Amino acid sequence: MEKRGSGVAWLDSGVIRVGAGGSRPERLAQLKQGIDEVIANHRPGVVAVERIFMARNPRSTLVLGEARGVLLLAAAEAGLPVREYAPREVKMSVVGTGSANKSQVASMISALIGMQRAPATEDETDALAVAFCHLLRVSGPVGRLT
Repeated sequence: MEKRGSGVAWLDSGVIRVGAGGSRPERLAQLKQGIDEVIANHRPGVVAVERIFMARNPRSTLVLGEARGVLLLAAAEAGLPVREYAPREVKMSVVGTGSANKSQVASMISALIGMQRAPATEDETDALAVAFCHLLRVSGPVGRLT
């Protein structure tokens, strides 16, 4: 997505899928390859991510942290700055309340950025919401955002 004048334009979004088979390091390598492809194809000027939070399940927190680490590595290797936003801050930017639920965020983000469809997954919703939050917080043109 990118800032255009006083608005925000949706360019593209999706989810990087990795195979269910293979070891965790192999799946993380697939994720890194997917992120590298997104960066090469879209040439963003910045990477915006949600700040890590403690999930209810410690294993989920660990897996999320590993995937996030791969994203941060890919951004660093590409020379891209990284901006982080708290989950409540992201929800506040999109819905107007930090306690919004996933469906509220999904319906608002698609309307705010002019998508012709709702995000396909919760992960896509989260990524779009973080990108939107970032664009609200920067002044002037920022180019593309991943």
